[in-house]
Amino acid sequence: MNWLEILQQEWAIRALIASMLVGLMCGVLGCFIVLRNMSLIGDALAHAILPGVVFAFLIVQAYNTVAFFTGSVIAGLLAAVGITWIQQNVKTKNDAAIGIVFTAMFSVGIMGISWISKNEGVHLDLKDFLFGNVLGVANTDLYLTAGITAYVLLSVAVFYRYLFITTFQPIVAQTMGISVQVIHYFLMLLLAFAVVASLQTVGVILVVAMLITPASTALLLSNQLKKVLVISAAIGIMSAFVGLLLAIALETTPGPAMAIVATLIYLLTVFFAPKKGLVFKFIEKRFVQKRIRLEDTLKQIFRLREVEQLTVATLQQQLGISTPALQQNLAKLRARGWLEKNNLHLTESGTEEAQRLVRAHRLWETFLADKMGLNAEQVHAEAERYEHFLPEEVLAEVDKTLGFPDHDPHGERIPVKTVTPDFPLIRLEVAQPARIATRQMSERITAKLWQLGLLPETDFVLQQKRDDQIELAMNGKSVTVPVELARQINIHQQK
Repeated sequence: MNWLEILQQEWAIRALIASMLVGLMCGVLGCFIVLRNMSLIGDALAHAILPGVVFAFLIVQAYNTVAFFTGSVIAGLLAAVGITWIQQNVKTKNDAAIGIVFTAMFSVGIMGISWISKNEGVHLDLKDFLFGNVLGVANTDLYLTAGITAYVLLSVAVFYRYLFITTFQPIVAQTMGISVQVIHYFLMLLLAFAVVASLQTVGVILVVAMLITPASTALLLSNQLKKVLVISAAIGIMSAFVGLLLAIALETTPGPAMAIVATLIYLLTVFFAPKKGLVFKFIEKRFVQKRIRLEDTLKQIFRLREVEQLTVATLQQQLGISTPALQQNLAKLRARGWLEKNNLHLTESGTEEAQRLVRAHRLWETFLADKMGLNAEQVHAEAERYEHFLPEEVLAEVDKTLGFPDHDPHGERIPVKTVTPDFPLIRLEVAQPARIATRQMSERITAKLWQLGLLPETDFVLQQKRDDQIELAMNGKSVTVPVELARQINIHQQK
């Protein structure tokens, strides 16, 4: 098969242009349809336009593109009004109202086409309306499709802000004086236009695939509406183009081929989308599981160190893992700088990270016991699950709500939150008085201050600054503080 010769044929060019216009239009409009949960309404309008085709044919007694367009739009709008009226005024489920209206109108259309087709000399093929006949696109059909596509795209561009706010924040839109119902019916009008324009290309049944599938695919690839519109339009064009070529190559119906291509792109995205794809989620889940196992190892080292029972055997027993798995976790802790080499002693950064995990666990246990009424035995499993995911903002709020408790329901000490100094000692000027703050970055800092004799709320004066140390004067004696430690000590300035 010579593709170049085929694509140079006039019918192929018309079919290709019409298909890509429909893919572009349905891709853009479908985003709003999917985001508004109106997929069923799109399906309903696609089926409900058949009576409009029938009545248009009865009036003009000929196959007239403009007449079909007019009758289809009127039928689509009547269906939209009927569905909305039933949903708002009758005690009928929303999806049931859609099904009632579109099946009734679709049935009327099928009966009408069957009746008309029995007349001698009349050729009104129901199959062409249901599945499309893109290879038979005439110039008038192409002009109509191009005009509708231009109108739909221009309408989306002009009324983008109104479509955006009524889609995501309808209540806010109402308070701003924007009529949500008017925008809804306007979108129904655009949807009716799109369905009519797609009639010759993919038919009333498969137009839903071109409206829904590219938009659903784009929503898996981005969360920004403008990007979603562009991606959906590109997928719609690609589906139409590739589907038409496959239909020509396989000598099959173009409409279903386009829908199949769109579905295959969707399935590929379902598996391989960067953030929402199943493969990405699987990899992310495995990564999270490994992180949790690593953090559990770090936390158990800290806990066992507290009760002076830390050995490789007790650590493995507490974790319930194999020796190779334990050795792998210990190697990862050392690689991160959280565990010293050749022993089970935590480094300063490892201790701070372990304290953060233990603090999250014990704070959450305290919250569940004090605020949720659970007993001490029930809270442990819940705390084990959430300690790895609670952000610092939530922990700070829990800590504040509980009144900054010192111990959890089991009587174990809750580590103090690691914070950045409000005013570190290193920033103090020479000869300026100050006071050691009560709350420090960590208990490690507090312990070092005690070793230097710098108790909380102790007043001092900065005597001298050097490259490697700072000298403080207090109570008639001098204290030397390393510069690295001075960067972490929280103080209050004195005036």
